[in-house]
Amino acid sequence: MTETVEVVDYRERFVGFLKEFQDGKGVFKYRDAISNMPSQGKTSLVVDFEDIISFDPDLAKEIKEKPLELMPKMNSAIYDVMRVENMQYASKIKNFRARFRKLDEVVPLRSLKSAHMGKLIMVEGIITRASAVKQLLKTAVYQCPRCGEKIVLEQTGNMLIPPSQCTNQNCARKGYFRLLPEESVFVDWQLISIQEKPEELPPGQLPRSAEGILQGDIVDVSRPGDRISLVGILQAKQEFTSRGFRLATFSSGIDANHLEVAERGAEEVAITPEDEKAIKKLASDPNLYDKLIGSIAPSIYAYDEIKEAVAYQLAGGVTKTMPDGIKIRGDINLLLVGDPGTAKSQLLQYVSRIAPRGVYTSGKGSTAAGLTATVIRDKNTGEFFLEAGALVIADKGIACIDEIDKMRPEDRSAIHEAMEQQTISIAKAGIVVQLNARTSILAAANPSFGRYVPQKTISENINDLPVHPHSRPPS
Repeated sequence: MTETVEVVDYRERFVGFLKEFQDGKGVFKYRDAISNMPSQGKTSLVVDFEDIISFDPDLAKEIKEKPLELMPKMNSAIYDVMRVENMQYASKIKNFRARFRKLDEVVPLRSLKSAHMGKLIMVEGIITRASAVKQLLKTAVYQCPRCGEKIVLEQTGNMLIPPSQCTNQNCARKGYFRLLPEESVFVDWQLISIQEKPEELPPGQLPRSAEGILQGDIVDVSRPGDRISLVGILQAKQEFTSRGFRLATFSSGIDANHLEVAERGAEEVAITPEDEKAIKKLASDPNLYDKLIGSIAPSIYAYDEIKEAVAYQLAGGVTKTMPDGIKIRGDINLLLVGDPGTAKSQLLQYVSRIAPRGVYTSGKGSTAAGLTATVIRDKNTGEFFLEAGALVIADKGIACIDEIDKMRPEDRSAIHEAMEQQTISIAKAGIVVQLNARTSILAAANPSFGRYVPQKTISENINDLPVHPHSRPPS
């Protein structure tokens, strides 16, 4: 008795999903999206993964387990539906791409293991560096120098594969073949490095990072310092010694399918109806300010004026844009100067924990490059990368810098632009760029004499920090 094996046509199942899926309002979501693609000039369709789960859970599971096998079939399914909607655009483009957004599970970068190899995963983090946009060869056209025969060869991976011999039976020549770039097909390519978020980092651990390879229309949509959600296939990459010998170890990289930049402001917080009632009740309380001030580091006694200033800093102000384009920042920067042992560091660490995007660093262990941004050279390609520092990572948040008086003057002066203009400007190695650093800085310093002397001026008490010469001691 022969056993029959059922052949599952994933292409047809995905076509059925694209044609038949309706959202909560009864709208054919993806059929309408495909019909709008020609007018927008798009070649890729973004699909919410939760829609596939609700329509066909088995298909969703198979896409996560076998993405390398199923992705070409998903892309072909979009072409099938496009042929029905717009035959002319389908014949013009031919190669469409399905991009899946918001998987049902986020894999922490620290948890990426060999079990995830070849699976479709979703990771979240901060872009710390991004390469220049390059062109990757996808379909190479070679020409035989003897008979002039043109040979079309599909390229996979980053290594160029030339033809072994001429396809003309009368020639069958082996050896060098000339590449015709003007007839070949290229796609945009970019390499990024994604790092763990500071608030998710376990104490005493170095942040983990992973490389992401972007292709097509998701290239150059983000820049260092952006918080992103990346959906892609985890793949192994061969490692080499300095002399070019292959190693048995492989590094992991994510072949990106979809990239989404998170909201650049503070993270969205889901507020329940019960929370809304509690917030409205609290807002009507006449002692609201006192309660807010008392809720900041309650284990630290007194310091009501300092806590009030920190509360204003956490809330932030309104950034104004003038008619001529000049921006006036709405964030304030604070400097706490006090005797040793007066809980300055404890207050800074508390604020860095409760701020939506809080970064804590010590001035003695910080450099200008570590705080702002730096240009580094890749050891393999020799190419220059831009790597974001602490102030860029803390965009739309608070950067707490302890022991700011112990910093070198040249390092401390690097943060002045971030405090005034809320940007970081870099002009190094041919890279001229301006990054957002819309952060409030909360700094702490010790007086020059070991304790604060009220009879002396501020500049004398803080001899290590540059202060306006006409400053007077506080009343």
